[in-house]
Amino acid sequence: MTKREKRLQRMHNNPHDVNFEDIDRLLLDNGFERHQPSGGSSHYIYRHRKLHDKLSIPYNRPVKAIYIKQALAAIESLKERGDK
Repeated sequence: MTKREKRLQRMHNNPHDVNFEDIDRLLLDNGFERHQPSGGSSHYIYRHRKLHDKLSIPYNRPVKAIYIKQALAAIESLKERGDK
């Protein structure tokens, strides 16, 4: 099992205790692009060229579970398509 798979499994098992750096790395490893809006916003925007929706995740420690679940759902959607 690779580090990426272990990180993904750990987030599935406990979405309530995830650092921003872990979810950031997971999304970037799965082909998402990260953008931070100007103006001092604490939210990072993640986009994937194969997905219509974008993810907005605030820079908090730990990241709230709802954001983790949204990110995991987006990654699962890519896997179902066979994309990365």
